[in-house]
Amino acid sequence: MSASHGVQRVAVVGTGVIGASWTAYFLAQGLDVNATDPSPGAEERLRQAVAQHWPTLERFGLAAGASVDRLRFHDSLEDAVSVSDFVQENGPERMDFKIELFRRMDAAAPPDAILASSSSGLAISGVQSGCAHPQRVVLGHPFNPPHLIPLVEVIGGERTSADTIERTLAFYAAIGKRPIHVKREVKGHIANRLQAALWREAFHLVEQGVASVADIDTAIAHGPGLRWAVMGPFMNLHLSGGAGGIAHVLAHLGGSIEDWWKDLGAPSMTPALQAQVSEGVAQELGTRRTAELEAARDTLLLNLIRAKADTGTLD
Repeated sequence: MSASHGVQRVAVVGTGVIGASWTAYFLAQGLDVNATDPSPGAEERLRQAVAQHWPTLERFGLAAGASVDRLRFHDSLEDAVSVSDFVQENGPERMDFKIELFRRMDAAAPPDAILASSSSGLAISGVQSGCAHPQRVVLGHPFNPPHLIPLVEVIGGERTSADTIERTLAFYAAIGKRPIHVKREVKGHIANRLQAALWREAFHLVEQGVASVADIDTAIAHGPGLRWAVMGPFMNLHLSGGAGGIAHVLAHLGGSIEDWWKDLGAPSMTPALQAQVSEGVAQELGTRRTAELEAARDTLLLNLIRAKADTGTLD
């Protein structure tokens, strides 16, 4: 069994932003990749994206045998998955589309292959409903961009086997990811639900005129966001309590936290609010280009991930 738990060839189905990022990461881990996407010009765009991501992945450190030459693009979905050990699907977020796509993949993939979806919100129980072998269908939801961010949320559907869950967790961990097992299907999984809670209040504060878009971004990026990048919310609360830890914090601030919860807003995504936030982002961007921000973000992420690994203490 290899370091990737028996997986040598991965099929990446759908090669948009997420699929291309996954492709680059799998290649950097020394795996063979069969990619497929029916969109015109998909292969050219994929190879350009992989080339763009490759210098960053080289800085991370490539696995033995890693090469962009191990990428094969297939016009046929069935051809791409038929000789793959693991499938990472990244198609449109429509249940009817996913059901048919997974039915086709299930009919063509080898019996032992795992079929994983990157879906950010759909329930895997629905996705697997048209498959003859639903026990091997699982959700493997990455956090964007997958070639940098370690998190992968693994969720089984009603008919997913425990063996598939274990094998999926083991595979992602073997290639350097930080998979978590979400034990029950919920809308948006875990990370997106937590993000949504913050987004809701951020939009509410803008709508109510409490703060500008730029000031809210500053509040997070130069405040709690710095701590959240190091530890999660519960560990941060624990450290805030000093010697008494989280029990001390909850005993003394639990009532205040509950009062804040009751005062949180529930805005509607009206056209007016969308325009207000969009204008605020445009003002915050100024003359900076998105590509410049992405490059700076990626460099900082790379340095942070390396620094966290070097401590040997942080989870």
